Amino acid sequence: MTIFKRWMVKKNERGLLFSEGDFVSILEPGQHVRFDPRQRLSLQLYSLNTALFEHPLTAYLRQHEAALVERFFQRCDLNEQQVGLRFEDGLLVELLPPGARRLYWKSQAEQRLETIELSQTYRLERELVARLSQPSLRGRPLPGLDAVLLAQVPAYQVGVLKVDGEVIELLPAGLHGFWRFNRQIGVELVDLRIQALEVSGQEILSRDKVSLRLNLSANWRYTDVLLAHEHLAKPQEQLYRELQFGLRAAVGTRSLDELLENKQAIEQTLYAHLAGKLPGLEVSSLGVRDIILPGEMKALLAQVLEAEKAAQANVIRRREETSATRSLLNTAKVMEDNPTALRLKELETLERVAERIDRISVFGGLDQVLNGLVKLAPH
Repeated sequence: MTIFKRWMVKKNERGLLFSEGDFVSILEPGQHVRFDPRQRLSLQLYSLNTALFEHPLTAYLRQHEAALVERFFQRCDLNEQQVGLRFEDGLLVELLPPGARRLYWKSQAEQRLETIELSQTYRLERELVARLSQPSLRGRPLPGLDAVLLAQVPAYQVGVLKVDGEVIELLPAGLHGFWRFNRQIGVELVDLRIQALEVSGQEILSRDKVSLRLNLSANWRYTDVLLAHEHLAKPQEQLYRELQFGLRAAVGTRSLDELLENKQAIEQTLYAHLAGKLPGLEVSSLGVRDIILPGEMKALLAQVLEAEKAAQANVIRRREETSATRSLLNTAKVMEDNPTALRLKELETLERVAERIDRISVFGGLDQVLNGLVKLAPH
C-alpha cells in the first residue's frame, strides 16, 4: 500500500480536497502529491465548463473561507428587490432571481454581474429587450428567461398593461418587456380597428306571440380603451349582452306585421337602448340580417300572399275587360256613323278569317262573299 496519493487536476478543472470527508482546500490545475499513510484523503473534481458551484459546502465557504471564495469564485448575492444579469466575456448568460446567493467558478471567461432594482422599475430597457427577444436564435437557452414577460403589440393595436390587476397604461405597437418578479403582470391586446360582432339565433316572441329567430350584425370599435376597461370588465361580452337585451325589447313590443314592414324600427330601438351603456365603445352600424319564421307561420303567410296576389290579378283582369268593352263601344259608334269605317272593319275581319283557312273556294264573286259574311244593319 502506497503512503502517497497523487492527483492530476486539468486546466479546465478544480479539485476539492477532503480529509475523512472534512474540507481541506481547493486544488488548482497541476499534479498534486499528498502524504496519506492512513488513506484519509479524497478529491472531488469539478469541471469549469459548468460555472455554477452547487455543493453542501457553499454556506461554509461563504462564512469561514472568505479568502478562498474571493480567489476562486465570483459571488452573486442579491436581495429581495434585485434582479441579476450575469455576463461571461460580455455575453449575457443568465438571469438571476431576487434573493439569489450563488457562487460561480472563476475561469478563463470574465465574470460580471449587473443588478436591477425592482423597487424602482418593472420595465426592461429597450436594449435588454432586444437581447432577450427571439431566444431560439441565441444558439443556447438562457436560464431565468421565464421570469420575463415579452409582449409583442402588433400594428393597429394597443396593449393594456395590468399590474397586480390594476390597469396602468396603454402600450403602443412594438416589443415590450417586464419583470414578473414580485408582482403579477399581464398585457391584453386590443384592436383599434372596426370589428364585426354577430348575434345569431336569438329566439324571441313578438307582441302577438309569434316565435321568431333573428340574426343581428353590428360593427363597433374602441373610442377610449382605458375608459372602456375602467367601466367594463369584458367590453366585447358586455356589448353582446346589451345587443341581446335591446333586440328582445325591440321585438317583444311589436307585432309580426310591424317587424316585417319596418326592420329599421328595430335598429332605431337598439341604438336608443345602447346609448350611454357602453362607455369607451362606439357602434358604427348595426342591422337585422334575418327574421326566420316557424314552419306553420311560413305556410300561413304563403296562403295570405297567394290570396292577395289572386285578388290583385282579378282586379287587373276586370279592369282590362272594362277597358276592352269601352274600346269596342267606341269603335261601334264610329262605324255606325261612317260606312267607310264599317267597310274597313269588314275587310279586316275577312283577312283574319282567311289566315285560319288553308283553301277558299269563291262562288258568285267577292261581293257575295262579303255580303254573306257580314250583314249590314239597315239605315
